[in-house]
Amino acid sequence: MAALITVLVVLTVIGLILLAMSVHSVQQYEKGVVFRFGRLLPDLREPGLRLIRPIGDRMRKVSVQTEVMGVPAQGAITADNVTLTVDAVVYFRVMDPVKALVNVSNYPSAVSQIAQTSLRSVIGRADLDTLLSDRDQVNAELKKVMDAPTEEPWGLRIERVEIKDIALPESMMRSMSKQAEAERERRARVIAADGEFQASQRLTDAAATMADTPGALQLRLLQTVVDVSAEKNSTLVMPFPVELLRFFDSHSHATDGGDPTTRRRPTPAALPEALSKVLPDLLTPPTPGSTAPGPDTAPRITAPVTNPVNGAAPTETAPTRN
Repeated sequence: MAALITVLVVLTVIGLILLAMSVHSVQQYEKGVVFRFGRLLPDLREPGLRLIRPIGDRMRKVSVQTEVMGVPAQGAITADNVTLTVDAVVYFRVMDPVKALVNVSNYPSAVSQIAQTSLRSVIGRADLDTLLSDRDQVNAELKKVMDAPTEEPWGLRIERVEIKDIALPESMMRSMSKQAEAERERRARVIAADGEFQASQRLTDAAATMADTPGALQLRLLQTVVDVSAEKNSTLVMPFPVELLRFFDSHSHATDGGDPTTRRRPTPAALPEALSKVLPDLLTPPTPGSTAPGPDTAPRITAPVTNPVNGAAPTETAPTRN
């Protein structure tokens, strides 16, 4: 009786061991591939509790999650002969667990090697400006190059490839900084020139408006005086009449007979005397029946000129009114 009990206990233990070897749990993100005596079974084991033969069957679980793999920094030479170092990151997942296990050994390592060689190949066909300004195009080309040897033969899908960092030599970085500085300076000059052009257009419009309304110029002059005097400073603003300058210009025309080549300007020594003769006529209000002095009725002043013939002293003509 004792021997029978011992046999039953042994059989029970063996049965429990075999049952434990037969039951396998497959996670939701996994697929089960069963090999029976080394031969692949066509049916994949879906997530859940799955039974296999305890003797002769062996199950391999393959994750179908997206895996992230960093590509080590690779030294390469671009199409325009610039040496740089580039690293990237690869996102891939298993689409066919059978191909991933049967057709390639250690598929993560294989993907890493394919990524390194493809990265060097793509960098060698692109120039530096494309790598720095159009990374989307470089990433798309790199993904296309990696898809060819991995998707169909190995059952892997390269979902995304991105270049993380581009390390440039110090000399190239200095050259690029100088180029960027020159470009910013050019843009600043263009913007300043455009602002000056717009300001000149506005000033032209304002001058045309003031020319149509003579009082506007006087109001602007008074406003300028008010703005200057608002600050507590020792600046003395003395308006100078424009009509006085016009008088001197008309006087020069009258003296030289309208010929600009023989026009003679009053010397600085004769300017105070000329002002003493002109200002009383300009500041004296016109009497009834007479007209105010203007360009046509202004006093005639002859600037002192040395006689080139006999070297006589300069002569002056008294102010007269036409």
